[in-house]
Amino acid sequence: MSSSRLTAESRSEALAAVSSEELDILVIGGGVTGAGIALDAATRGLKVGIVEAQDWAAGTSSRSSKLVHGGLRYLYNLDFKLVAEALKERGLLLSRTAPHLVHAQPFLWPLKMPVIERSYSAVGVGMYDALALVGSGGHKTVPLQRHLSKAGVLKEFPGMKDDALIGAIKFYDARVDDARLVLTLIRTAAQYGAHCASRTQVTQLSTDETGRVTGAVLTDLETGTEHTVRAKETIAATGVWTQETQEMSGGSGGLKVLASKGIHIVVPRSRIEGKTGLFLRTEKSVLFIIPWPEYWVIGTTDTAWHEEVQNPVATKRDIEYILDHANAVLDAQLTEDDIIGTYAGLRPLLQPGTMDESKSTKVSREHTVTRPAEGMTAIAGGKLTTYRVMAEDAVDFALGERAKTLPSITEHTPLIGAEGYDAYVRLAPRFAARYGWDKARTQHLLHRYGSAIDELTALIDENPELNEPTETAPSYLKAEVVYAVTHEGALHLEDILRHRVRLNFETRDRGVSSLDEFADLVAPILGWDEVRTEEEKTNYREAMAAEDAAETTLTDSEASLARNEASELRPLAPVVKK
Repeated sequence: MSSSRLTAESRSEALAAVSSEELDILVIGGGVTGAGIALDAATRGLKVGIVEAQDWAAGTSSRSSKLVHGGLRYLYNLDFKLVAEALKERGLLLSRTAPHLVHAQPFLWPLKMPVIERSYSAVGVGMYDALALVGSGGHKTVPLQRHLSKAGVLKEFPGMKDDALIGAIKFYDARVDDARLVLTLIRTAAQYGAHCASRTQVTQLSTDETGRVTGAVLTDLETGTEHTVRAKETIAATGVWTQETQEMSGGSGGLKVLASKGIHIVVPRSRIEGKTGLFLRTEKSVLFIIPWPEYWVIGTTDTAWHEEVQNPVATKRDIEYILDHANAVLDAQLTEDDIIGTYAGLRPLLQPGTMDESKSTKVSREHTVTRPAEGMTAIAGGKLTTYRVMAEDAVDFALGERAKTLPSITEHTPLIGAEGYDAYVRLAPRFAARYGWDKARTQHLLHRYGSAIDELTALIDENPELNEPTETAPSYLKAEVVYAVTHEGALHLEDILRHRVRLNFETRDRGVSSLDEFADLVAPILGWDEVRTEEEKTNYREAMAAEDAAETTLTDSEASLARNEASELRPLAPVVKK
């Protein structure tokens, strides 16, 4: 197998490789769907290249609720097939493909009416549990529901308002660091031979005399150089950029999507007293209050976004909406002063009746695969949990009849760090004793790297100073910052702070105070001189100041204008449409 390490050098090698040989499949888009497609295709033995215009997971896939869930609310719409599919995928991630990254998370569903609500809610959650058991072949991957009295709820979650409930149902879903899942998928795809290049934009699709898509022209946004790629099939998994990507093909079919903004706020763990998460129904959708070791993530909203899609941001009204709904049930009344971070993402919602049904296959209520032009497949919709199913559907669709002889095997393919994870959990005391880690540090590292923790300790063995916590973010070791560059493909400080050591929403200053320390660690590895290093730091400071400014505005248009006052370190290039 190939190396799974993503580096600046591996990126250059990938671009050279895709320029010199015809690919079976070129994947456009490095979010969770594109990453899943690259892995699915590579493990079928196909020649695969995947490119992403920004950093891996830079779009929606790093800005989610960070949940792996079946979608309990869909049961109210009787979408049993959809929920069953998602719960099966949840079980696979928890037990087989990514147990180091995905962890069972208990939630309380507060009840306000003693009989009717508890009865129908119990039936719904009971069905949820039953579908999960069926999807896992009868193997229980999370505990089953429990009914709690009011006293039982307050024991589990003392921070609930006394008058906000009469009891609750305790049920389980799972949580995941979304960006880390994407990085792990990309690394696993690379291990199986996929050529992976971030900061590489498709600026033109190549076609033959019949109009069939035969590849693409890529622009290396780091150097400005162009590369021509030949591919038998091209698959676009570009989320809210779907229509723009399709328009480059010159085809008449395709999908239309609406960008829907969802924002989250982050508050310190000490600010809310509770052991579980909360699942709250609102007048529009649901609100999750999700515990992480050092903070709570609270969200989300669901509003149409009509502004520039690269940098969605939260407004003051968005934040107030989240606070109002959380404070309706929390004893501790949160204010804006409690917020240590925010983030906003865009869901690509499929618009019904906008695709050419003769060219498309509806494979789920949530995602659709279509053929906007011969030689090109597009997929949109869906959610993080079902990325693997979406990837399988997209590759099957692109291969057509050939898929019958090359079926997907990702259901049985562990991601990097999953192989042997259970053994590493048992070996944890040895790691802790050897490197002087406490229990919290050891668990933190195992949950981030799994059995790939050996790669991290190899860095430490080579340079013991890397075993020290960073001064500005002591939850992370210096080795983790270096590892982001030597193994996870970070090319810039913003790549590290946004998608690997995620201080952009975990600290009040969005990680700005860590810039000097992190730059000192990675500048020598990336070959930066003083001018380049200052450019990296200045750009990040300006972007974070712009996001702070956006949060003081009331409307999306004002927020977008404020955010885009900061220039992009590597701006996107113009594209050629047919």
